[in-house]
Amino acid sequence: MLWRRTRSGAGTGEGACAGGAGIEIALVHRPKWDDWSHPKGKLKPGEAALPAAVREVREETGMSCTPGAVLPTTHYETGGRTKEVRYWAAEATGGAFTPGDEVDRLLWLPPEEARRQLTQEQDRLLVDALLAALHLD
Repeated sequence: MLWRRTRSGAGTGEGACAGGAGIEIALVHRPKWDDWSHPKGKLKPGEAALPAAVREVREETGMSCTPGAVLPTTHYETGGRTKEVRYWAAEATGGAFTPGDEVDRLLWLPPEEARRQLTQEQDRLLVDALLAALHLD
């Protein structure tokens, strides 16, 4: 899950507020599915999960990031197959979004707003996991 410190917030660490004040979470809109989710994608042959996650974040959001704590793995059904998605708390370190066919919008939202915007319930649960990993719960 891609996150960033707000310009005016304390972010993580000493002085950070409970409930995620001081951070924003990146959400992407996928026009093919007309949904809002966390950046995610598929492994290339022989690719390990963490480098794939960093690559997918860059491809979908234009952002570079520094991965941190491991977050829960999610599973969902699509096309008669079970898919697994692994997540890390990934702090954005720079970059710029360019809309494309796969992802046409990027939002940076405070945790509570991100929870409301996300389409799938399992994605909402990851917001709590991120806040716990950043010690903002």
